[in-house]
Amino acid sequence: MAKLRVLIVDDEPGICSGISRILSGYSVSFPFLEEEFTYDIREVGTGEEALEIIDRERADIILLDNKLPGVYGIDVLEHINKKQIDCSVMMITSYASLDLAIKATNNGAYNFVPKPFTPLELKTAMESITKHLYLRRMTRDLKSEDKQIRNQFLSVLSHELKLPLSAIEGYLRIMKDRMAGETIEAYDDMVNRSLERIKGMRLLISDLLDLTRIESDKKSSNRKKINITEIAFTSKEIVSPMAAQKKVNVIIDSDPAHVFYLGEREQIEIIFNNLISNAVKYNRDNGEVRCILKEFQDNVTIAVSDTGIGISEDDIPSLFQEFVRIKNDKTRKISGSGLGLSIIRKIVEDKYTGKISVKSVPDEGTVFLVELPKHDRDSGSGA
Repeated sequence: MAKLRVLIVDDEPGICSGISRILSGYSVSFPFLEEEFTYDIREVGTGEEALEIIDRERADIILLDNKLPGVYGIDVLEHINKKQIDCSVMMITSYASLDLAIKATNNGAYNFVPKPFTPLELKTAMESITKHLYLRRMTRDLKSEDKQIRNQFLSVLSHELKLPLSAIEGYLRIMKDRMAGETIEAYDDMVNRSLERIKGMRLLISDLLDLTRIESDKKSSNRKKINITEIAFTSKEIVSPMAAQKKVNVIIDSDPAHVFYLGEREQIEIIFNNLISNAVKYNRDNGEVRCILKEFQDNVTIAVSDTGIGISEDDIPSLFQEFVRIKNDKTRKISGSGLGLSIIRKIVEDKYTGKISVKSVPDEGTVFLVELPKHDRDSGSGA
């Protein structure tokens, strides 16, 4: 659950304790979010105390009375607006001060709740202001995204989708006009090239969806005890057509026979699918891929090795960056989005506080090693 800091500013102790009691244990959830919002509540009785806390500690939501001893609530609101402090303010006012409450909302307060209020009225108002705060912050974050990354993303997307589509369109026009002959066999090469380009576009779209999902997922949101050995064998089955075409032998070696881990199945599947498919894709004909799973006291390791083309030492530092593909004569005809390894790194390091490393010898092969700790420092749970 995400906690929002709520500051109650009212000189009536009964109002403060009543709000705290109503919001204690109360949570707000929305259909578009996996987690719920709860509230960490603090009470003060003067505007001066409120200003000190707002400047020193900040607050997410402020429930603000206007008629306070000393500094009035409207002055606190003016201070928040002047300093552009990132919070949402809701005025708490008596019916006699409704005009002032309306004026406050025109000056930056999100809403107001009149005294006396029922628990349902307060909860409804809190749900509304919480949703407003979340959406406002999300919009702000989207606007402040790094322009360079965004431009790079659009450039890669344009190149990886626009050019293949143009090539496929060209082949279809040639076939429509029977420019290569009247028999279907005359167009076999064009059909194969089109299918290869479609496969590349499908991979890109799939990787983009994975990347978006990983970026938006909340840490440790739905972890369960899963059999990662079983997932490894499933990944082997998925790549078996490609492995059969290249006559690559894929071996799963698990110690113990079934390794279990506390994680999200979808994320672990992405790790295996990417590592094993890459090991097959960049392998030589009649080669071998070996996926070794081991369980230790503190972690679980996944090592995927191949007998493929390998990676030069100069290329390894950029291997896990987004949209990076190693380009040389050996990889020229191999399709890919340049996102797979960056997605794996985000899952391993950001979601599980683990490690991923690579060792490679050109023309001999590559080994990727993933280390997943059993006890995540944030979740405090073990496998």
